[in-house]
Parts: sequence; C-alpha cells; structure tokens
Amino acid sequence: MELSSGDLGRREFGKLLLTSIGMAAGAPACSSSSDYTDADEAALERQKRAEAARSGRGPHGPLRFRGYRGLAELPYFELDPGGQLRLAADDVPPAIDIHAHLGIALLFAPRIDLLRRTDRTRHMLDCDGSDPGCELDLDVYINTNFTPEMLRQLSREVRNQLLFGSHAAETQTIPNLLAEMEAMNVERTAILPIAAGLPFGDDLTDEWMGAIARSEARDRLIPFASVHPRDAAWREKLRGFAERGARGVKLHPEMQRFFPDDPAAMEIYAECESLGLPVIFHAGRSGIEPSFMRKYALIRRYVPAIESFPRVQFILGHAGARDVADTIPVAKRNENVSLETSSQGVTQLLELVQELGPERLLFGTDWPFYHIAAPLATVRLMSEGRPDVRELILRGNAERVLGERIRIAGKVECLGA
Repeated sequence: MELSSGDLGRREFGKLLLTSIGMAAGAPACSSSSDYTDADEAALERQKRAEAARSGRGPHGPLRFRGYRGLAELPYFELDPGGQLRLAADDVPPAIDIHAHLGIALLFAPRIDLLRRTDRTRHMLDCDGSDPGCELDLDVYINTNFTPEMLRQLSREVRNQLLFGSHAAETQTIPNLLAEMEAMNVERTAILPIAAGLPFGDDLTDEWMGAIARSEARDRLIPFASVHPRDAAWREKLRGFAERGARGVKLHPEMQRFFPDDPAAMEIYAECESLGLPVIFHAGRSGIEPSFMRKYALIRRYVPAIESFPRVQFILGHAGARDVADTIPVAKRNENVSLETSSQGVTQLLELVQELGPERLLFGTDWPFYHIAAPLATVRLMSEGRPDVRELILRGNAERVLGERIRIAGKVECLGA
C-alpha cells in the first residue's frame, strides 16, 4: 500500500506521520547524507519523464479508459445488469493475489467492522467515484492517474486512518473484497497488514487475522503478519502469528521508517528463515509518498538482506515501484527474489518478462488502493497469445512461493513441490 503527500503539504503530512509513527516508535534509524542524494531524486524524475514519453507506444497502443468501468471496452470485461464490472474472458485462470490489504484504522481511529458489506468499495484511487470516471492509463505506473484533487483526498484519508476514521477505509472490508474477487475470478488473496510501530491502536495483524478466522470465506484469504523492528516483542509476536497460521511477513520500510539492511531488520529475516516464511516488502519509491520516506525504499538497501539470506523467499512489492530498473539486476543475481506486479503498466510488465522470464513474477493488486480489474487487465494484455505466461503469473508462481496446502472445491490440493 502506498502513502501520499498530495497537495495537502508535504511538511504538514510529514509532521503528522513523524509525530504519530516515527516519534511514537522511538528514534529513527541513523542516517547520513549518503542515504539519499540529489542523484537519487534526479533518477526518480527521469523515470517519470521516460514513462510518460513511452505511454501508449507499446504493442497495444494507447491504453486509456474512463474509470474502472471503462475497462469494459476491452474484450476481457463486461458490465453486469447492475453496471458493475466483471471478467468476461474464459482464458484467465483463477488467480492468486499476493498483495492486498483491508481497511486501516490506527491510533485514535474507530475500529472498522471488517465483516460488513457496503454498497460499494471506495478504492483509494476511486476512479468510479464519478461519472464519467477518472482517466485510467494502464501503460504507466498506476498512481500517475491520481489528479491533484484525488491526491488531496488521499492525504485526508490517510490522516483519518490515524486519527478520526476514514470513510473510504470503512468500505474496504472482507465481504467487499470477496465480491470483487468473485467478479474478477480471483480464487485466493493474501492479506498484508503493516505494523506501524505505534504505542497503541496498532494491532492490524491481530485484527485482520481475527476477522479472517470469523469470515465464512476464510479458506480464500491467506493471512500474513507484520512486525516492527523496533518492537521489543517482535520475535514473540511473529512466532505467535506463525502458530496461528500466518503464511508470510509484510514489511514496509517507508511506512515503518526503517532501512531494510538495518541490523534489527536482519534479525527478522533470520527468524523468517527459521519459520519458513516468505517476506514481501514494499520496495522502491512510488513517487507520491512524502519525500522524507524515500530513502528507506531505495533498492540498494534491500540487497544485503537478499544476499545474506538466500533461503528466504523475498518478494519485492510493485516490482520495485518506480525503481523497477534497479530491481531487475538484483533479481537476475538472486534466485530467492520474486517481483510482485501491482501498479506496473503493460509495457513495463512486458519488459520484466523479457528480462527475467515469467517465473519470477507474482500477481498482486494492492487492493483496496486499486480495483482488482486494473492490475488484472495489465497481465491479460501483456500475456496476449501466451497463456503459459498468464498461468504462471496469475497462479503458478504463487503456488510455488507459498508452498501451502489449500482447499479448493471440496478437495485438498498441495501447492508447490
């Protein structure tokens, strides 16, 4: 899940997060001028310009639609009688989504009823919140589609998740997720909490695992856990989560404000190796987060962990986001690295398949930031004429990485060797 500074003001937004997350969690990791340089910022701006210049110049031409509903222009989707988007193609295998969340409420925000169905889901990129919907370009990093006003609203929602309660987050519930999964032929979804490191009101793993256990569709949701490196009780918590059925660990260096190569974080990876748990990172800069967070997500800071723990399966979320070019050589050198596809555009996904092969890519959506249809459409477009590639990315690779036993249609199947 991405965070945004928007036009609310980076200083105001940064102070809010520094106060509520960083300062409450204790002193941040030590940093120096080499942690984030002018060259790092310049590389981010070059990536944005280059991506904008090549949008629509790939093999599929322009890929711009009006809202998520506009994806019904593609032959893979249609609108049902109620005007809701659903998958129409019969050549898309039941997918496993490795990257999703539920509604977030932290600190003083009222807890969310995660088992409540609402009229619709308010995605953070709420492209269907207006008629016509917002412009949706599938050939760019997806957060490029936020307008300035949408970024302001996103900043308000993130602030409210910490303090007052978010109206959008109240709709990001298990029944709403399941309805979208049904419409998009997603069989199972990994639910990724984030431990923010707050002194109270910071129990997303407990809350989300509890809600999954109470859900009638619990077999379709794969619980992950999150711990914070500066939490003195992280080891005890992680072992407890694993005993309760957590299938992996989610870490978000930007939001949690730690460097991936920090010695305290290295201890977490060692424990994950002992427990046999994969680690999925938010990796790379999204370009809309507060600038003070960006130093934590530079790809070079993930390399020591990846190389020090070759038996841990590391999944780099968003395929490294806007730093995707830096993740490719890392994945080439290290077989324990997979890249998760959410947010990347069609042309970029084609490049990843060409550079790495489809075996290294895992389908993810980052729901509820985005409608499942958007990342699903990018994979379907990218894999035109290559059903083997589609099968691996949408399902087969997740089966291998998770290596779990699941129940499907009344029978137990073993995922992975």
